[in-house]
Amino acid sequence: MSEITVVAGQGEWRDGFEERVLAGYRAAGCSEPLARALLEQAVEGIDDWTVATDGTGWIAVQVAEDNGVTVGRIHDLTVPQGRPWAERWCAERGAQRVEVRLTGGAGAFADYPVRGQFRMRAVAEQPELPPGLSARRLTEEEYPGWYAGEVAAYIADVVRAGALTPEQAREKSDEVFARYLPDGYETPGHHFYAMEADGVVVGTGWVNHGFLPGVTFGFSLEIYEEHRGKGYGRAAMAVGGWATRQGGDEVMMFNVMGGNEVAMSLYDSAGFAVLIENRSIEL
Repeated sequence: MSEITVVAGQGEWRDGFEERVLAGYRAAGCSEPLARALLEQAVEGIDDWTVATDGTGWIAVQVAEDNGVTVGRIHDLTVPQGRPWAERWCAERGAQRVEVRLTGGAGAFADYPVRGQFRMRAVAEQPELPPGLSARRLTEEEYPGWYAGEVAAYIADVVRAGALTPEQAREKSDEVFARYLPDGYETPGHHFYAMEADGVVVGTGWVNHGFLPGVTFGFSLEIYEEHRGKGYGRAAMAVGGWATRQGGDEVMMFNVMGGNEVAMSLYDSAGFAVLIENRSIEL
């Protein structure tokens, strides 16, 4: 392998990188507006990335602080056998873990544990709620109890995924909920649902219409533990599809934390494809 050296500018690399990212989103079934919106997220902070090459391919890396932890990120890797160099570069700058964001398969990072996945599926034009299940808006009086449960569940999911300690997960939850629900129950574009069967609330849902072009994001579709194993999990996804069309969108997207193999298996069987996968290792 030729020597890997850091380049002074991004010009020669950047256009090719952005086109490869777009191609990955298009191959995953994203519309052009959605693919370009996702690209904007993928290149956020790109001017601070360090780019290197061995003459045959590229490496793009970064080290940044995340909830009090120094994290290395490998944004691009097309150099054969270039992963050790990227990991070493991050470690030399104090990184305690290295993260990657992948589209189209794990590739060279198959041994990195999965920390989270973004999944998506196009929704039928006129989805119907499953027989025996109804959905209604969560009341403002129900919201505080729902919110406390969501925060606790989020922290538990993050810790189970292995990415953060309980203390770090709580800090991250404070930041995430403040960002997405700044006005609480009245936050524009966010709807909260209670799912009922035979007059009994069996679960809840939280969606954000217009999250991305044509996309409703399902922040939470939760079936209460005492009602699991009764087929409501798949039914909840049908409610999500129904809510997506209610909000004028065509695609439903959501995130699932790593370590939740049962949910991932359910999403596989329901046709929700993996769009983006986040993986990381501790150094």
